[in-house]
Amino acid sequence: MIRCAEAVLDGHPDKFCDIIADRLVQLAMDVDPASCAQVEVGIWSDQIWLSGAIVSEIEFEFDAKQLITEIGSEIGYTQDNHIDAAKYQISDHVCRVIADPLDYADYYADQCITIGWAGYDKKTHFLPPEQFLAHRFREALAEATRPESEMALSGEGPDGKLLVRLRENFGGEEWCLEHILVTLQHRPDTSLADLNEHVLELLEGVYTKIVKDDPRWVLPFNSIAIRVNPNGAFYEGGSDSDNGQTGRKLVIDYYGPHIPIGGGALSGKSLHYIDRLAAYAARQLAVETVQEGAKDCLVQLNYAPAVTDPLDVYISASVASKVEKETLTKQEILKKYQNTKIGHLGCGTHFFDLNLLWNTVQE
Repeated sequence: MIRCAEAVLDGHPDKFCDIIADRLVQLAMDVDPASCAQVEVGIWSDQIWLSGAIVSEIEFEFDAKQLITEIGSEIGYTQDNHIDAAKYQISDHVCRVIADPLDYADYYADQCITIGWAGYDKKTHFLPPEQFLAHRFREALAEATRPESEMALSGEGPDGKLLVRLRENFGGEEWCLEHILVTLQHRPDTSLADLNEHVLELLEGVYTKIVKDDPRWVLPFNSIAIRVNPNGAFYEGGSDSDNGQTGRKLVIDYYGPHIPIGGGALSGKSLHYIDRLAAYAARQLAVETVQEGAKDCLVQLNYAPAVTDPLDVYISASVASKVEKETLTKQEILKKYQNTKIGHLGCGTHFFDLNLLWNTVQE
């Protein structure tokens, strides 16, 4: 079976928006853990638009310019880059309301169909192997291109994307990585030959570690077809090459193109929003079912506005899953996750980060 997945780096316009939105939501939750926040971010050229609402019993203010400049500095949008985040013109239309968030429940109570999935094992983070690999390469490229990095790619990016193509044999017992495609923003004084060399060196280091840890990856690195910047030079990245919007990389954020998704965006919402909250609960239920012996598990949870219990709990797995519907009420899920920090998840690691409660079974 041919399996493909892709990922984008932190400087991609859509991901930059997700990162800003989640950081802003986390700022609100740090001030008042019970606050309800829904934030949208749009970007084009040197313009950023913020919209949405934050409801909190504690007065909450933020400096949008400072926040965006800080995030830009972290990922590489500085004065040394084609894009300097400090120069963005920001239109802040986020409504701040001082009130009990429960009084505004009618505004954030919504219907949703949400999907959780898990399969394989902890070595793939319970993700499809292609999705796991795309995120491992994304993580490595993002770290290597950061301004403080001591690697050869420091200062390149931060916009970029990648795609992996593999062949799965013998029902998942063997994976043949056949193709890697990387497109990476780079400095004008970096030649394509040097960029290619540095990217290949990074990818080989990551892949070698993966193969050493997991023998299911059977092909040597030198047998993989790799293309780096096939379109040629890529100097003007980020919002100067494309517009961006919160919630436009859902397949990347979830499980890749092999697994269905419910459709609700994750970033930019506090955990009061059932589509984000239930996505994490469905994932945890799927992971627990796999660790109980299922080869893989797909969970579908359906909710209605103003109805506490899920309308449906659908579980597709090779072993019976023990689940009590009462543990999946909106209140119970929120109680379980309400102290979880979500401000760093805008980069797309919702189901890749094993430090998160819903991605691994707690001992």
